[in-house]
Amino acid sequence: MAEHAALGFDPAPGNPAAVLALTGKLGASAKSLGEASRVVTDLVSHSSSWQGEAATAFRASLSRDLPRYLASAHTSLAEAARRLTGWHDTLVAHRELAARYEAQAAAAKTPEALTDVRRLARELAAEHAAAARRVAATLNAATDKLAPKEPGLLSSIWHKITEDPADALSNASAILGAIGAGVALFFPPAGLAIMLVGSGLSLAALAMHVSDAKFRKSLTDGFTKGQFDADFWKSSVTLLGDAAGSVPGVAAIASGAKAGTAAARAAMAAAPEASALTGLAPGTTAFRQAAWSTSDDLRQIESPLTGWAMRSSDQSTRNKVGVAVAGTGAVTALLDYAPDNETVEHSSTAVDGTRGVLDDAPTAIKKSGHVWSVLRP
Repeated sequence: MAEHAALGFDPAPGNPAAVLALTGKLGASAKSLGEASRVVTDLVSHSSSWQGEAATAFRASLSRDLPRYLASAHTSLAEAARRLTGWHDTLVAHRELAARYEAQAAAAKTPEALTDVRRLARELAAEHAAAARRVAATLNAATDKLAPKEPGLLSSIWHKITEDPADALSNASAILGAIGAGVALFFPPAGLAIMLVGSGLSLAALAMHVSDAKFRKSLTDGFTKGQFDADFWKSSVTLLGDAAGSVPGVAAIASGAKAGTAAARAAMAAAPEASALTGLAPGTTAFRQAAWSTSDDLRQIESPLTGWAMRSSDQSTRNKVGVAVAGTGAVTALLDYAPDNETVEHSSTAVDGTRGVLDDAPTAIKKSGHVWSVLRP
């Protein structure tokens, strides 16, 4: 009330920064779901380039409604983000006008002048409240029209993604990682591309999780207060998965940057009289080639545990086991959107944690060692 002492009330309550932050999170989540929807739709379609017995079995394992659910969730989130962007602009304009009325009220010399300003402020308050009701109604309409009505998967997706976009990125990464591993058995370039997208989502999820105070608190409370509860273990497993999943993407960028820089410098050294743009084309080409080559090398590095346990098996069998292991991550990611169930949640954390310790972490360490051998001078 101190900010509007002269008027006696706030004509345009609201926090534009909070609305803008929520809009950004919704937009990022919508983009991730859109990418996942496109990939899953293409793979589920029988017109996809992936054919054969394995492709048929993979398609049969997916719910027929999953592509529709993902597409609906993407559309709903994108529409909500667009509506909130408009509300943010309206809120900013109303608050600026309210501040101007407050200044006029404070400077009023007569009771009549103060009354006039307060009348304008009340009109603004009425307009502001009406605008807030309109945006609430349009958001509800968007949800009603674009999201499936039946309870279950999409209802859980809608609520959990808006509640925690970082977890949505982690789950999308796990799903794309499993899809990419399966596709790579038959068409390595496409599988590698899908896995790189998944790795990028892991890196984004890692950044969002680390910047989340609540997420960090669940970890620090475990180490400082001995609170090794379900939240601690879930956060620990999530952090391990995000970090391990981001290794291929970071490695591709690092190796590409090294090769691109070297190629650009060589091009400029060969033509010192030319402009700095001389090195752009060769640098870009070298970056792309090195990043792709490194990513493909990392794709072929198998888990040390799998390699040891199946040392007597042929490579094809070991590759299929690798896909199955990655598939467990996709299953637990999808279960995260099932109706709340503590048993399922704790079981998923246990499965992810076991896989992370026995497979993801050793593999990430092995891949990091390979990348270091490439990057070191």
